[in-house]
Amino acid sequence: MDIAKALAVIDRLRFGAFPAERARTNAGTAGPGHRMAESETSDAFWEDDGTGGEATAEQYGCDRDGRGERLTERRGQPQAFRLYSVFERTTRGEDVAEPWASLGSHGPDVLLWKPDGSGRWTALGVSQWDGAPPFQLLAVVTDRDPP
Repeated sequence: MDIAKALAVIDRLRFGAFPAERARTNAGTAGPGHRMAESETSDAFWEDDGTGGEATAEQYGCDRDGRGERLTERRGQPQAFRLYSVFERTTRGEDVAEPWASLGSHGPDVLLWKPDGSGRWTALGVSQWDGAPPFQLLAVVTDRDPP
């Protein structure tokens, strides 16, 4: 997906209604207070010698950063938000609000923009926990503060 289309998806997430119940959408998942789009998904690379997965992980990181640069032009500087503590808290049984609990199991960090006039946080990440493919580019919008 090119950057212009990805930004259009993010805009739809930012201004669309949140569903009352957790549900699968045509772009990803959504639930009370959040929407998540899976904008790209890689192959699994099960038969690869490791180089295909490494190259894809690097490319997905670059794609996230490219989209992030465009969002930064619109929204200002993001913060790098580490998700490891969120992952640990959920594995210990703590009730962490969505989408943060799910994001904690997707990857180590996200680029995170504070709410603007919409009152919603915007996050971009690469789903790659432990570097295991397949990789996904994720865009998340939520009205829930990070834990």
